Amino acid sequence: MTRADDEERIAHLERDIADLSDEVARQQARIETLERRLALLMAREADREAEGGSPPPLADRPPPHW
Repeated sequence: MTRADDEERIAHLERDIADLSDEVARQQARIETLERRLALLMAREADREAEGGSPPPLADRPPPHW
């Protein structure tokens, strides 16, 4: 390989690393958003359960023939 080939290969690798870094940053931002939403939903459900006013979900009830 010539020096020019090596430099071209390095340039491509640096671009790939930058692209991967950007993707990881986007994924981290998305994960943080999803974690905040999940925390809000869990808090909302905990409040609803503490009130005790809602019946259990259908999946937690036995079928009518039991």
